[in-house]
Amino acid sequence: MSSGLYDANKIRDAFTQYLTEKALRKSTVRFTILEHICHFRGHFDVEMIWRRMEDHNFHVSRASIYNIIDLLMDAGLVVRHSFSSQLVQYELKNVAATHHHAVCAYCSAVKEFKNEKIPKEIANLKIAKFTHEYHSLTIYGMCSKCKFRLTLQKKAK
Repeated sequence: MSSGLYDANKIRDAFTQYLTEKALRKSTVRFTILEHICHFRGHFDVEMIWRRMEDHNFHVSRASIYNIIDLLMDAGLVVRHSFSSQLVQYELKNVAATHHHAVCAYCSAVKEFKNEKIPKEIANLKIAKFTHEYHSLTIYGMCSKCKFRLTLQKKAK
């Protein structure tokens, strides 16, 4: 099943290959969770997956979801984003590669943006004793809502 930014069949095949290489079970739970992850068009967290699974009457523990996400990260299919100490989200690696993140350091709002120059610059970047596999750019600052709120507070004083 192809879905815009990614091909869910290729992701499933890559996961199958990973499980085979690691001699791990190819369980229904693992592939069902992967299928639900493939329906997210952007960031997701464990709670979102759990709710989606429950909505489809597929009952699985949050611990199982965490464990399967760890497998998907080890397989190189999912990346983890820690935008703040309270905000941990995940994203399919090939979706994450299409954009960057701007995070408000005040309210933790996350905005995605694209800039075609950044991946080219990173690809040309040479780091001693290091092989680049993928990148994730996160810029921290202040969103316009927080800046407006701060301006109002300063005017009120």
